[in-house]
Amino acid sequence: MELTLLGTGAPGGLPLPDCPCAACATALGPAARAATALLVDGVLLLDLTPGAAFAAARAGHSLGGVRQVLLSHPHDGPAVEVPAGLPQPGRVADGRELALLTGHRVRTVALDAPGSGYEVTGPDGERLLYLPPGGAPAGLGEGNGAAQGHGARSPYEMVVADVLGRPDGLARLRAAGAVGPTTDVIAVHIGHEAPPGPELTRRLAAAGARAVPDGSTLVIGAYEDVPDVPRRTLVLGGARSGKSVEAERRLEAFPEVLYVATGGTRNGDTEWARRVSVHRERRPGSWRTTETCDLVPLLADDGPPLLVDCLSLWLTHVMDEVKAWDDDEWAGGGERELRRRVVELADAVRATRRTVVAVSNEVGSGIVPATASGRRYRDELGRLNTLFAAECEHVLLVVAGQALALRG
Repeated sequence: MELTLLGTGAPGGLPLPDCPCAACATALGPAARAATALLVDGVLLLDLTPGAAFAAARAGHSLGGVRQVLLSHPHDGPAVEVPAGLPQPGRVADGRELALLTGHRVRTVALDAPGSGYEVTGPDGERLLYLPPGGAPAGLGEGNGAAQGHGARSPYEMVVADVLGRPDGLARLRAAGAVGPTTDVIAVHIGHEAPPGPELTRRLAAAGARAVPDGSTLVIGAYEDVPDVPRRTLVLGGARSGKSVEAERRLEAFPEVLYVATGGTRNGDTEWARRVSVHRERRPGSWRTTETCDLVPLLADDGPPLLVDCLSLWLTHVMDEVKAWDDDEWAGGGERELRRRVVELADAVRATRRTVVAVSNEVGSGIVPATASGRRYRDELGRLNTLFAAECEHVLLVVAGQALALRG
């Protein structure tokens, strides 16, 4: 089954007319995107958008063979003119199946937002799932690989969805077995909220997805371009740099993440409680939280992805345990014990089979601490970050909310 993306943008396209934002200003040439529309094997058109016939011609295709036009979501603004020769657009009611004479079958997938998702099965059995902007699947049966009642038993070959706007939808599909390691996830409905340039590619790759230019033709079932999601990532940054948001973003498209909070509750500290509350409210509802600094057993166990926030608080905890703030204790064995614990953690990261995203502070680029204990902490955190980063496929430095790739 062959898919041509006549457009990959949000309903208003990219750039938006008269919008001065950075994303719209840089959306030129291949980065410009028309509203999303999909042409399947030249016979099925999913979403009719302005200029669809011209877009098909630019991609080397014609709409002359289209036998069915289906709409996935309500369209704002004036009605789109139907090109001559195309059937009138329609929608398939939830729970219904449409069979085309060409051998394609289309089933609707119930959503948690207005609109319809479409599961398309080709004559040879390949399966494509297309979701509208802002939509995520509802009523998924875990482990059956499809919407409840649809009877599929394996992951889709391709999913085309609003990955940036609804990463939780991708997480639901993964939890249900509908997205697997070989599923080609294509991000569409891309608007000016998306980061411009290489940042878009990097952010989508972290979710196991990719974006393609308008006019791209893809063979469903070809897996060579599926991004390989890194298993170990370290996110560094200064205070309020956005490092925790960046770390959470890298796992928001995955279900059942275990959030490991190393800071504790700090009973009586209302300002710290507010910080913890903000972090909790930001996390997806499917994530679980554990408050612990005992990281090595977690890394040794099998299980869902870990998000560790953060290593700098873990180091504070361990330095407290080895009495690193007392010069005599430090010289009498505390330094040696701390280094042993840090090496033990790095070894556990190297051996883990879990997906891990860890956050740590970058404190060595600022003012030299005025106290010996402050300088000791700064130095030990630098050593910890260096050893941890050496075991990670991806290392990011976040500055002013912008993620810079140091590795991977």
